[in-house]
Formats: sequence, structure tokens, C-alpha cells
Amino acid sequence: MSRRTDLRRLVEAKNGLVVPGAYDGVSARLVERAGFPAVYMTGYGTSASRLGLPDLGYAGLAEMADHARNLAAAVEIPLIADADTGYGNALSVRRTVQAYEAAGVAALHIEDQVAPKRCGHLSGHQVIPRGEFAGKIRAAADARTDRDLLIIARTDAISAMDFDEALRRGEAAVKAGADVLFVEAPRDEKQVERVARAFDTPLLYNYAPGGRSPLLPFARLRELGFAIILLPVDTLLVGVRAIAEFLAEVRKRDDVLSLTDRYMHFSDFNRLIGVMDQMAMADRYKGDG
Repeated sequence: MSRRTDLRRLVEAKNGLVVPGAYDGVSARLVERAGFPAVYMTGYGTSASRLGLPDLGYAGLAEMADHARNLAAAVEIPLIADADTGYGNALSVRRTVQAYEAAGVAALHIEDQVAPKRCGHLSGHQVIPRGEFAGKIRAAADARTDRDLLIIARTDAISAMDFDEALRRGEAAVKAGADVLFVEAPRDEKQVERVARAFDTPLLYNYAPGGRSPLLPFARLRELGFAIILLPVDTLLVGVRAIAEFLAEVRKRDDVLSLTDRYMHFSDFNRLIGVMDQMAMADRYKGDG
């Protein structure tokens, strides 16, 4: 079974698949090592880790597709990837889908924000007309060559317009061929419940720490029938805090010998990134003399 087929099966079960985000190849491997059946490439984390910049449209198609290719190659589990606005009009969306499919992703989401986009849990969003958004989703669905590649339609209309418009955009996206709906930033549990009741299409819940949506228990989201529970930036925030605290202690103590409990063992890290496997592979190709 291919990774895309496997992910489609998991999503169609609508059983609240928890998918942690990754911002680089190492964090993706840690998600896989922990036993999660899928991993997410966060656009917020990609912009932060690659560019040191906020998620305001600075990372373009070339950078995002390259990052997706690296993450997909680093793991054996399916990769869900942020594709922002599709980086242009409907024709640009077709090219984006083709690039992401070639990179090996199993699913990608396209949103309805006006470019340059911004993180869904900030303020000041603007969205394109509903018909244009539907056209982009139709273009995405048409562009894939593997029918198991999941097209996820994300709408930021709750922030940009109102809740009812977000539901209308979800309906339009389903008619246009979306496999999964991602209604970003519902404000309270009542709105979450309304989203769940409104659609039979598998739904994604963006479980963003510090964001605008309620962080309901996973069990409640499963009870409501959400197919995917996305943990978009948790690994990034946890990792950055650990690094910041370590560096502050080094600066304070002028010493690292007292901080050895903070380290992953070097041999364990080498196993994580496959050092011995790669060296053994290299030995297979040595000449005889």
C-alpha cells in the first residue's frame, strides 16, 4: 500500500488522526520514531526555520516544494504539506500540485487568502472571492495524477468575513473536488460543533497552541467526527524553548559539563539520522582494489 493510499484510508475513517507538525528532517523523523502514522509540514515552521521570518508569504513555491521533498524523503510515513494559497491563480495552483506531488507528499492544503497570506491565527485576513477559491480547488483536483493525493481546502473566511461564509466556502470547495475541509479558526465549541454537523466530507482541526480556536480534548473532536487533528507548530515551539533555555544556562554558567542531562546521546542521534545505515550502504559500493 502506498503512503497516499494509506493516508486516504486513515482519513476516510474519520477517527481523529493526530498528525504532529515538523519543521525539518530531524523533527519529521522524531514524529515517525514516536509512532505517529503521518507527519505535517508546517508553513509557519518552514518560514521560521528556513528563513527566520514569520508566516507572511515569504516562503515561495520553490522553497516550500524543496522543503516538502526533503521531509518526504526523510520518513516512511505519509506527509501532509502546507501549500499556502497555491502561489498564484488557478494555473499556479496546478503547477503547485504538480510540484508537491513530484516531491512525494500525500496531501496538501490550499487556502483562500489574498496573497501575501498570513498565519491563520493572526488578524487582518483578506480572502479571494468564493468562486475564485472554488476554481483553485478544482484546478488542484484536476492537476494531480495520483487520485489518492488528498486535496485539502482551507478557508480563512471566519476571520476575514464571518462564520456562515466559511460554511458556504466549504460547500463550494466540496463541489469543486476537495477531499478534506479545513475551516480555520472557529472561535468556540459551538462553532466547532456547527462545522462538524455541516459536512460529511472529512474534516481537519487545526490544534494551534496560543491560537484562536478552543483546544478541545482529542476525545471530543473524535466524537464530533473530525478526521485529522493537526498539531501544527508544537514540535517547533517545544524545540525552540529547549534550545533557548539551554543557551541561557550555558551563558549563565559558562559551562556545559553540568548540562549533560539536556542532551540526546550522540549515538542515539546518529541512529535517528541513519549514520550507520548510510555507512553500511557506502561499504557495499567500495571497489575490490
